[in-house]
Amino acid sequence: MRTRTLVLTAACGAALLGPAALPATATGPGAGGTGSAHRRAVSGAAAPAGPVTASALLAGTTSCTRISRGSYRTDAHRPKATVPVCGTTDAVFWKADMDIDCDGRKTEACNRKTDPYFLPETAFRTSRGKPLDSAALPYVVVPAPGSVWDYRRSGISGGSVVAVVHRDRVRYAVVGDTGPSGVIGEASYATAEALGIDPDPRTGGTDSGVTYLVFRNSRVSPIESRTKATAEGEALARMFLDRG
Repeated sequence: MRTRTLVLTAACGAALLGPAALPATATGPGAGGTGSAHRRAVSGAAAPAGPVTASALLAGTTSCTRISRGSYRTDAHRPKATVPVCGTTDAVFWKADMDIDCDGRKTEACNRKTDPYFLPETAFRTSRGKPLDSAALPYVVVPAPGSVWDYRRSGISGGSVVAVVHRDRVRYAVVGDTGPSGVIGEASYATAEALGIDPDPRTGGTDSGVTYLVFRNSRVSPIESRTKATAEGEALARMFLDRG
């Protein structure tokens, strides 16, 4: 579990920018692609039978072309920053731990009693303007824009599609929240649960072994649709491997 300090509170204040505050298109260093891969993914073209495997995605992310200006810590108290953000034409990825984000809609699983750092907000909201439901929606947390990396310049926004890999499992999620600008490696309760990781916000998570692969210029609409995230994620993952 991440030890979230007061820096999280400050970051969340900046994080509560809605999607409308983000640029319509990605520009600047690290921006790649034009969204053509995403358009092809949802155009209805036939996909090969069988799901993309964890081993295939891990093989496609063995080498790192760094796009971040430095590295991230996996927890606020860690003395060293060891995790870079890597980039390809169609995606960015990082390999880190997984801490549990239980913020957003108050539920039986996620509330101030189950999580002492609980916040009733997420940086991105549902199609009805409500905070996301961490217990029901697989989503990934990206660091708030900072000197190390600005996710917006890499074609990423709220609702971007993410393939999350842990051991022999691949699950698809969306970008749903932002965290401290110097820390990386966090996902929702539902993401952890889907991957077989303990989702308890106090004691759960895992210290290593998680790969986060975010597809540039992709977006699930509505953001809260798990079905669409899985369908689009599978198509985008297939094309990521085909291009590699």
